[in-house]
Amino acid sequence: DSDFENWHKNGKVWYPYASGGSAYWDTGNPGATTLGDSWNITLSSEDPRPGSTGKLCARMQSAFPSMMGIGKFAAGNIYVGHFAGTKGTNGQVDFGKPFTGRPTALHGWFKCNVGQINKTGSGAPVTSGPDRYQIMICLTTGVHRVDTSDSSTFFNFKSDSKVVAWGEIIGTESVGEWTEFTLPLTYIKSDVCPTHITIVATASSYGDYFTGSTDSWMCVDDFELIY
Repeated sequence: DSDFENWHKNGKVWYPYASGGSAYWDTGNPGATTLGDSWNITLSSEDPRPGSTGKLCARMQSAFPSMMGIGKFAAGNIYVGHFAGTKGTNGQVDFGKPFTGRPTALHGWFKCNVGQINKTGSGAPVTSGPDRYQIMICLTTGVHRVDTSDSSTFFNFKSDSKVVAWGEIIGTESVGEWTEFTLPLTYIKSDVCPTHITIVATASSYGDYFTGSTDSWMCVDDFELIY
């Protein structure tokens, strides 16, 4: 589903794969929609990248899901992994799905709007100025669980002992038109075979800290691994 053509709705939640299909990708929608089905923050969009054979892309909109003014900032995101559940207003995410290849790069297309940070949470490294978008890929030797109520669980892919290889695009300026990218992987363990892959795209990279801009969004399309 790395062309982001398959979507289905189950209850309040939109999922980025076909009904009954393999759940390889997930989003923050299961957590955000605990406050209502209007808070699906990642959805399909009939705006594919130029030249795509498909009709859809994934569109991620950062937002502040709330009920009667009570809520938390949620980064628009899509990732290879599984939304494991909620603890109050906090989420638990398992990053990674089984994978044993050794690609050299991630290729795809994206565009985004970067807003000015207007929502902040405790412990955020940045609390003002422009938001940050991010596309990241990691090959690892296991699943990594993030609990947004505990910053010690946040995934530092540059130093985590499970990481075999990684690559990242990060920016603070809007990219208004569909833009092609090739993201090289840096292997830090040449003699270790990965068992899992994680890919993350988000409009607000400090979403774990509930920090970002409700004006930020990102679209992605046609991801593929290069060997």
